[in-house]
Amino acid sequence: MKKLLIAATVAAFAAPGLASAADYTFALVPKAMNNPFFDLARDGCYKAQEELADVTCEYIGPGEHTEMEQIQIVQDLISKGVDGIAVAPSNAPAMGKALKAAQAAGIPVMTWDSDLLPEDAGLRTTYVGTYNYDIGVNLAKLVMARHPDGGTICLQTGGAAAANHNERLKGARDTLAGKDTGTPPGAALAGENGWTEISGCPLITNDDGNVAVQGMTDILAANPDLTAFLSTGAFTQWYDNAYRQAVEPYTGRMADGSLSIVVADTLPMQMAQLAEGLANGNVGQRPFEMGYKAMYIMKEIAEGKQVDDPIYTGLDVCDNDNHASCLAQ
Repeated sequence: MKKLLIAATVAAFAAPGLASAADYTFALVPKAMNNPFFDLARDGCYKAQEELADVTCEYIGPGEHTEMEQIQIVQDLISKGVDGIAVAPSNAPAMGKALKAAQAAGIPVMTWDSDLLPEDAGLRTTYVGTYNYDIGVNLAKLVMARHPDGGTICLQTGGAAAANHNERLKGARDTLAGKDTGTPPGAALAGENGWTEISGCPLITNDDGNVAVQGMTDILAANPDLTAFLSTGAFTQWYDNAYRQAVEPYTGRMADGSLSIVVADTLPMQMAQLAEGLANGNVGQRPFEMGYKAMYIMKEIAEGKQVDDPIYTGLDVCDNDNHASCLAQ
């Protein structure tokens, strides 16, 4: 009995972030919860929870893409004393500042989908997700295959301070320019390798699907001879009906090769759009795998095991020809 009382007392005064050997609560924090991309990561997290008897996935994030709300949620999780936090930072510099409190509290942190800035990498144990630079590279390659002589292009992105989108922009710009365009997001193209970014771009969407579709609609209407529209996120195609209405007037140009629309991610509605010629290419991530792996990785970290950094989940490159077979099984 005495040993049981001692054990109970030790458990009651355990430091925040340290769970008993039999029970862990790990938070998976997306950029927004009204986002079909992050829905898949949530599903992966819950799948891991089913498989790991001692792990609870707490999926929590802003209802909409709101950088400061995400910061507040992370601060609340730190105060609550969860056993680990896996976060996809919307604002990398601001999240780095917030995570100093997690480090001080002994709560392990990892990032997924989007990473911290290099100078803040020591605040997290690892990153799991896409090598974001390569999304931009492959989107640009899809465009260049259709337009080998270059042309005019509009780039569309997520949050201006989102490290993942800035890395994708740099990947696209470096590839189109055929040279290093500088630190992320890279310098705007001004004729390099035949490519020029038009006025008004890149378009900032803050991961808002309505803003994304409206921005694309306005750019296409104002620039009837535009060569390519490249979006670094799926937000452009989330709202299927709105997207279809926006691009329908341009399907003739998309079919004859005078205009290309390429977009990141390969969500189900996006693959249907690609199959129907309403897009010309998609470069897909694997969000389910991100959420799923995050729980296993967090458990290893909590148990004091070494994990690799970074951990990449791969890409799927799809176009009008291979759309039926391009996704990883």
